[in-house]
Amino acid sequence: MKEDMFLIWNIVLNVVTVTFLRADKIQVATVYWDAAQKTVILKDGVMEKEGDAYGYFNDTLSNTGWGVLELRAGYGKTPQADEKTFFLAGYLEGFLTAPQMFSHYSNMYRQVIKDPKVLGPVKDFMRKQDSWTRQQVKENSYSDPLWRHVGFIVAQTGGLQAGAAHWAKSRHRQPLSMFAVWFLNAVGDLLDLIPALVPAKPFRMPGMGHCSALIKMLPGYENLLLAHSSWYIYAATLRIYKHWDFRLAESHTANGKMTFSSYPGFLESLDDFYLLGNGLLMTQTTNSIFNTSLFSLVTPRSLLAWQRVRLAHALARNGEQWAQTFSKYNSGTYNSQYMVVDLSKVALGQGIEDGALTVVEQIPGMVVYSDQSQALRQGYWPSYNVPFHPEIYNLSGYGEMWKRRGEDFSYDLCPRAKIFRRDQTGVKDLASMKRMMRYNNYKKDPYAKGHPCKTICCRNDLRRKGPRPGGCYDTKVTDFHMAQQFVSEAVNGPTTQGGLPAFSWSQFNRTAHRGLPRTYNFTFVTMQPALFQP
Repeated sequence: MKEDMFLIWNIVLNVVTVTFLRADKIQVATVYWDAAQKTVILKDGVMEKEGDAYGYFNDTLSNTGWGVLELRAGYGKTPQADEKTFFLAGYLEGFLTAPQMFSHYSNMYRQVIKDPKVLGPVKDFMRKQDSWTRQQVKENSYSDPLWRHVGFIVAQTGGLQAGAAHWAKSRHRQPLSMFAVWFLNAVGDLLDLIPALVPAKPFRMPGMGHCSALIKMLPGYENLLLAHSSWYIYAATLRIYKHWDFRLAESHTANGKMTFSSYPGFLESLDDFYLLGNGLLMTQTTNSIFNTSLFSLVTPRSLLAWQRVRLAHALARNGEQWAQTFSKYNSGTYNSQYMVVDLSKVALGQGIEDGALTVVEQIPGMVVYSDQSQALRQGYWPSYNVPFHPEIYNLSGYGEMWKRRGEDFSYDLCPRAKIFRRDQTGVKDLASMKRMMRYNNYKKDPYAKGHPCKTICCRNDLRRKGPRPGGCYDTKVTDFHMAQQFVSEAVNGPTTQGGLPAFSWSQFNRTAHRGLPRTYNFTFVTMQPALFQP
């Protein structure tokens, strides 16, 4: 018991001194697998290092803009099969964050499934995709490490639903369905899956691009900085920063530790912003599909993007391996540009090896990747929802859109490309990187032309015509030294830089925002694991 209290007190000290979180909101728990009864034993309110999985959730969204979840699994006295480790880790996360999962599902379902005729095809696709995936695991997991790890993800997903159901049962509530868990994890994939399954007639322009990102190497190679700002609907701002440490026996495993910005019920980041135990950093911005004929290639006999990201994280030891793993069984959904930084290829003050930056882009039927380390040698890599690789750019329809709609669809001349090119020279440290990624001077910046979303951190709620609660709603930053310690800084909420008003739901009460702060005026907080070390 003394050791348990020491663990809890250690967490309290870490989260209070590092991230200014309130210790009275920490919930801790431990789970064990009872092999004889084939059931989970959950101990709520205690954290035991001999447990099969243990961890805490600090529910401080209203105070700092973020909840914080940290889990360790696979370190128990009785060794468990890796599949069981993932199931128990999912179970613990589901139990600890179930209230937030209910709220986030309520908010996101109303935003994503706006047309009732969409629900049937989505459910049917997800059932078929899950069935196909489980069949492949059953047939191939003994011979193929990729499918073994897919099996781990399937087990973790089942555990997540079961853990949330445990919480719901203890409160006499109806549990979240398995579809709800699939839906939450596939929110990014649904951005492309819905128009693929239920094409709009006439053609409707895709929604806003999803994010801005910048990787910056200082001029003398003194430091490498990486930052990401998410763009999506503000209803998605029920945020959890997660730290996972899973010990696995599977011999092909390259990584079992990661910290990442995330959401309730998500077994991935979505943003994506990851610091990985294999020395890789990954972030991403989405691209749109204007050539809708590509959607004919979308099939449930595939792995969704969020699943393939997880596989690449687990199995890759460098950027090229990450790209190769991610490319397999392409679903053609959540089509994005992924940036993978390999810290082992960067020697500060000395040089940058090939393989330091791998850029990966996906469309239905194709994944293209290339080594872009030269961009870091020259100073920076920006990302802003326009494809870089010519074949991806042209096949997805950006070239045609540039001809029809203008330079907003140009890789080199869209507003954010110009702003990054002009202002990245001012990024000299973490503070200036934060300013860059929260930048929105739409009233005066000539490249923005008076539009609050033609800039780095969009504010759609400030549009004069048709304002809506969406845009750039967070920023995460890290650097070379911090990343090796799994440390980052993050802020939740639309930017207020340059005197912009803080966003408040008071003007958008008709939009579901259950469990969200009334007003967003948060500052950056430091994210650092308390239970595991690099």
